[in-house]
Amino acid sequence: MQKLYYAGGYIFLDDDVCEALVLYAKALADVGKSDLVTVPALSDEGMQGRTRLLVGPASQLFSAPALDRGVDLTDAGATQSMHDKTARLQPSKPVFEDRADYAPERFGD
Repeated sequence: MQKLYYAGGYIFLDDDVCEALVLYAKALADVGKSDLVTVPALSDEGMQGRTRLLVGPASQLFSAPALDRGVDLTDAGATQSMHDKTARLQPSKPVFEDRADYAPERFGD
């Protein structure tokens, strides 16, 4: 469980959800965009529910480990969605073929 500090307060998130959220927020900040994400959370008052967070270039958030509160806050769908969106925001990189397949005699070298 992680404690996510955001906008002068904090909420508790599942470890995987929190990691995906922080990485997505960084990716959004890197490209100057923002997004509204909804994740399951536990409030500082102990209320469980879905929390909407606006993340982007102006987001000032950080997380820290927290004691387990015995509440299931996992959300594989939200976590995967944020990982997918993060990947789409990354600059494209060239893909090189494995050089082990290179056989000079095939090319007349």
